[in-house]
Amino acid sequence: MLRLNETSKRKLDHLRLCAEEDVEHRTHSFEDVLLIHNALPEIDMAEIDLTTRFLGRELRCPLLITSMTGGHPDTMEVNRNLSMAAEKLGIGIGVGSQRAALEDPAQEASFRVVRDYAPNAFVYANIGAPQLAKYGIDGVKRVVDMIDADAVAIHLNFLQEAIQPEGDVNAVGCITAINRICTKLDIPVIVKETGAGISHKVGYMLYQAGVAAIDVGGVGGTSWAGIEVYRARAEDNRIKERLGEAFWDWGIPTTVSIVECRDFGIPVVATGGIRSGIDIAKSIALGATVCGMGLPLIEPALRGMDAVVDHISKVLEELRVAMFLTGSKTVSDLGFADVVLKGLTREILSERGFDTKFIR
Repeated sequence: MLRLNETSKRKLDHLRLCAEEDVEHRTHSFEDVLLIHNALPEIDMAEIDLTTRFLGRELRCPLLITSMTGGHPDTMEVNRNLSMAAEKLGIGIGVGSQRAALEDPAQEASFRVVRDYAPNAFVYANIGAPQLAKYGIDGVKRVVDMIDADAVAIHLNFLQEAIQPEGDVNAVGCITAINRICTKLDIPVIVKETGAGISHKVGYMLYQAGVAAIDVGGVGGTSWAGIEVYRARAEDNRIKERLGEAFWDWGIPTTVSIVECRDFGIPVVATGGIRSGIDIAKSIALGATVCGMGLPLIEPALRGMDAVVDHISKVLEELRVAMFLTGSKTVSDLGFADVVLKGLTREILSERGFDTKFIR
C-alpha cells in the first residue's frame, strides 16, 4: 500500500509545483516562426471559422486542454473546473496519468469527474508507455472505461523517469506494446511526449505501429526534469537534483518536432510552450492539426471554471486575429499561411535535411 500512497502523493506534488514554481523550459522556439502579414486579407473577420475536425470529432476550435492531473483527491476540483470549461467551449480535454487509479481504485473518482462534467466533450484517457508491460490491453481498457474516453494517449516520459528516484527506466518493448494496443483497441490511440519532443525517426515508428495521432510535446513549455529538481531538493537528493538541472532543457523544440512529424498523414498535436493564440496559429501553419495547452491553465483552474474560460477565450481571440491578418478564413486555410523560419529552429531543421523554405 505504501507504493500506492507514494504514487498518489507524487501527483499532488506535480500539480503543486506547476502552480507555485518556475518549471518552464528556458528556450521558446515559437520566436523562430514568423507569420507573413497579409495587408489585404480579403475576408470578413466576423466570418472566421475556428471549427476543427480531430480524430472523427468536431471541435469548436483547434485546442485541447492537455493531460495534466488526477490521481489524488485534492486534484478533483482542478479537473472539475477544467472539464466544465472544455464542455462550455466545445474543446477537447485529457486527464493526467491514470496509473494511480490502476494501482488504487479509490483514486478513480479524481479522473471520472472529467467525464461527469464534460459529457459531450472529446475526452482522452492517459497511460504511460512503461505501464503497458505491466497492465497490458486490459489496463488500457480500464483507463478508457473509467472516463468513457473517446481516445487514449500513451505518454512517453522517459526523461522524467530517468531523473525520478522512483522512475521506471525499462523502455524495452514499448513500440511492440504500442502496436498491440493500436491493433486491439477500438478507439484512436495518441502517443504523446511530455516535454522532450518527437523526432522524425520516432514519429515514423509510431506511424508504422498504427497510432492515430502524434502529440509532439516538445521543448518550450513545462520541464518535467525541472519539476523533479524541486522534488529532489525537498528530499535532499543532490544526485537527482543535479540530473534535473543538467537535463532541464533536454529535447527537441516544439517547432522542430511539428515539422519532423507532419508528413505521415496523421494528425499532429502541438504541445510544449503553447502560450497564446499566435502560438496556435504558428503551429498550424507549420503542420499541426490542433494544439494543446496545460501549464497556463492550472492557476485559473485553481480559481474556478470561469477563470479557465476567460483565459482560453482570450487565447482564441488572439488566434482569430492572427487568422485574419494572414488571410485565413478557416483553420484549414491557416495551414497554408505564409511563414518563415529563423534562428535555432531553421538551423536544426536545415542540418537534419528538412526543407525550411515554408513561404507558399
